[in-house]
Amino acid sequence: MNTEPVEAFQARVAKHAALADPARLRIVDLLTLGDLSPTELQAELGMPSNLLSHHLRTLEGAGLATRHRSEADRRRGYFRLAAGALVGLAPGAEHGASRVLFVCTRNSARSQLAAALWNQVSKIPSTSAGTHPADSIAKGAIDVARRHGIPLADLSPRRLDQVARDEDFVVTVCDNAHEELPGLGGIHWSVPDPLRLNTDEAFEGAFTDISHRIDGLAPRLHAA
Repeated sequence: MNTEPVEAFQARVAKHAALADPARLRIVDLLTLGDLSPTELQAELGMPSNLLSHHLRTLEGAGLATRHRSEADRRRGYFRLAAGALVGLAPGAEHGASRVLFVCTRNSARSQLAAALWNQVSKIPSTSAGTHPADSIAKGAIDVARRHGIPLADLSPRRLDQVARDEDFVVTVCDNAHEELPGLGGIHWSVPDPLRLNTDEAFEGAFTDISHRIDGLAPRLHAA
């Protein structure tokens, strides 16, 4: 009978071997929610930096995690769950939320798209805000949403302190906002700013990134 290719089988074995370690399984559980820097992981796990580095290298080697540099501070990096890393193994709903709040700096693109996409897949309400809101939603965000048939709310960008509630499940989708507000809590998605290039391709990339992440997060939350 036909079996899966040896390379695919070996890759699957490597993932199971990596996940068999309790610390690495915990790291992957955290990465299913959002991106984390080594410093944030170390604080969460309470382990020495050299041991954490070993675990992260193992996860990278098994194709479970990837790393990239922060757009805000190039000395800082974030780990994220690799695309398709846990197909068939994703954990179930674990977190209650009465509302999901997406936050970026200007509330003109990424957070607006995230809130609109969330409303397509979840009955939990969502909204968005910015730490330093722009005057209007970016044209590129409006265009990419229209191309995908996703309606953007007819709202001007709003300040975080005008929107946030204590009970919100907060998702920062911008490195600058995340690093500006270290005590905000919630989870972080390190989505590149499409306005840096301001091209259709950049907005398509941000839209796809956010869409995949929302598809992963929505089953993890239940209405509180």
